[in-house]
Amino acid sequence: MGEEIEARGFSREDKARFSARLAGETRLLHELFAREKFSRAAPMLGFEIETWIVDHNHFPAPINQQILEALDDPLVVPELSRFNVELNCEPLALSGDVLSRALRDLTKLWTRCNETAHRLDANLVMIGTLPTIRDADMSLANISPLNRYYALNREVLRQRRGLPLRVDIEGRDHLVSEHCDVMLEAATTSFQIHLKPPAQFSRAYYNASIAASAPVLAAAGNAPFLFGKSLWEETRIPLFEQAVVLPGPPRVSMGSSYAAHSLFEVFEENHRVYEPLLPMAFDAPAGEFRHLRLHNGVIWRWNRPLVGFDADGAPHLRIEHRALPAGPTFVDMIANAAFYLGLAHALAVGCRKGAGGLAFDDAVSNFYAAARLGLEARLTWPGSGAIAADKLLLERLIPLAREGLADFDVAEDGFLDVIEARVRTRQTGAAWQRRALDKRGDLFAMMAAYCEGQRSGAPVHEWAV
Repeated sequence: MGEEIEARGFSREDKARFSARLAGETRLLHELFAREKFSRAAPMLGFEIETWIVDHNHFPAPINQQILEALDDPLVVPELSRFNVELNCEPLALSGDVLSRALRDLTKLWTRCNETAHRLDANLVMIGTLPTIRDADMSLANISPLNRYYALNREVLRQRRGLPLRVDIEGRDHLVSEHCDVMLEAATTSFQIHLKPPAQFSRAYYNASIAASAPVLAAAGNAPFLFGKSLWEETRIPLFEQAVVLPGPPRVSMGSSYAAHSLFEVFEENHRVYEPLLPMAFDAPAGEFRHLRLHNGVIWRWNRPLVGFDADGAPHLRIEHRALPAGPTFVDMIANAAFYLGLAHALAVGCRKGAGGLAFDDAVSNFYAAARLGLEARLTWPGSGAIAADKLLLERLIPLAREGLADFDVAEDGFLDVIEARVRTRQTGAAWQRRALDKRGDLFAMMAAYCEGQRSGAPVHEWAV
């Protein structure tokens, strides 16, 4: 989805060409799986961070093009709306002090980006949903001027036969909002982790990522407010799922099942059950998988398998863990990554299917409970039954993640201590936002304090309310 395309609309001939090439690339991918031709190079790690651009009143500032032009950095790219940008880090070898290296690299890039924003009289903020955003901000006047976004909007509305997209989220308050475009998707900003595991174990890591999603998210909520309403701890989850609803199976979901034999099952399901949304045909060899990758890019599973390429051109498989919010600080986000990596590794190597014995339906139920209630959720876990999320994390899963990181030969560097302290103090980003709003009385004063805490760099469990 990050690749620009030439067209904003598509003909029947375009769709026929795309479908034929997608079918050919899916067959070729099956051959690669059957012959075990994916890269077995050392595991790698990467990150994407979606950020907000805000003015001094904490309203969204639609100036991403000016920021991008001033930066001229391939690691900083546009997002759907003009008030968001995405920051990326170069892939890192998954060993030793990789987490501390990622923290240094991302902090350095963030500093440059924010200095650029300041020269344009704006600030960057990392937060799951921006509490001060207004319904009126989510309009096509604020869409980034790239063909892929206009095409996405056109095709979504075509498949919906012009019906508006409706968001209906019941949390502490009740939000109902209708839009005649895809801009509601832009109200969610995430911290995405790219894990390239050993190819022969990619299925186990994918299943483990699904199982790990709920407990990691329970400790990481940072999106309690939208359009002035108090909703879920992670309002991003229902918002994104409802912002792109089309005929057929859900475009945004946990998927239909664990992978039983290989990740090919996911790509085969993509081809079999999802209508192409951006049917742009490319003049490219089948081995580049341009059509398969573009098609996969508009199916937003919370854990999404990706086909990519090593520096030497060898195809590889990686997993994009998409469930986590941006913010509150880089220390918090890298701590979330440490918890995910350690827990996913421990689950992946701990049993044949990689899910730690957790049924898929329980993994899905856990995920929505964690998104809605955070550390107040009750999760189902093998050997524990239904258990409070904080108790499960402290007694079983944080220690298991420590074992996982050690077995992965990844240094903790104190990041799991951050998770443990956050759970013990019960102060996630979402919990801090709610407490700060209760104390200060309005969202703007709360956002001013949030930005001050973010600038401090201290993890959110240390922030004063």
